[in-house]
Amino acid sequence: QVQLVESGGGLVQPGGSLRLSCVATGTIARVNAAGWYRQAPGKQREWIATITSAGSTNYEEFMKGRFTISRDAGKNTVYLQMNSLKPDDTAVYYCNFGQFGQIYWGQGTQVTVSS
Repeated sequence: QVQLVESGGGLVQPGGSLRLSCVATGTIARVNAAGWYRQAPGKQREWIATITSAGSTNYEEFMKGRFTISRDAGKNTVYLQMNSLKPDDTAVYYCNFGQFGQIYWGQGTQVTVSS
């Protein structure tokens, strides 16, 4: 079992930045992948980015450039750096984690972009 806890969300003005963190605890495999998703009110959850245990990254095309995913393997933590935030980025942000064919989700952290 893997437990995920996200943090770092909050209220930010348009143009601002936030860094989200997702800490994984439990039995962590050497080969795994972690990702960030978001869900805005009334919309489906959408994928943002994924990073593997080898450090390979993939991004949803429209997120690339403003959002950066990274990880600290020693801390079992995945980050999402978000820059130039817009009101449309307002959503609950979730991290997920996959290993041994199992997918785990965190509880989400709210990001609100508003002046």
